[in-house]
Amino acid sequence: MHSPELLKGTLQTILLKVLKDHGKMYGYEITQRVKELSDGRILLTEGALYPSLHKLEAEGLLKTETVMMGKRVRKYYTLTPVGKSLVKERVSEFVDFIRTMGNVLQVELN
Repeated sequence: MHSPELLKGTLQTILLKVLKDHGKMYGYEITQRVKELSDGRILLTEGALYPSLHKLEAEGLLKTETVMMGKRVRKYYTLTPVGKSLVKERVSEFVDFIRTMGNVLQVELN
C-alpha cells in the first residue's frame, strides 16, 4: 500500500479520471474501482475520499445526484462539463510530474 502522503497529492486526479472513465458512481463504488485498478495498493478511506469529492464539487468539477435505494440514500457523483474538460490536463500534468521525479531521483521509469 502506498503512503497517505503520496496519495494526498494525487487523489483529485485519480477521482477525476475514474469518474471520466466510468461515469456516475457512488463513494464505495469509487473506492472499489480504485482498489481494483491499483491491484489493492491504493485503499481509499472515507476520511480521504469524501473531503476530496466535496472539494471537487465546490470547485464546480463534480455534481451530485441523490437516489433512494430502499430505505437508504445513495449519493452519486458525475463530472460536470468543466470537470470533463480538466481531466486530460490533470492527467498530463501528473504524468509529467512522474517523469520529473524520475529525473530528480535518478531512476528509470518504464
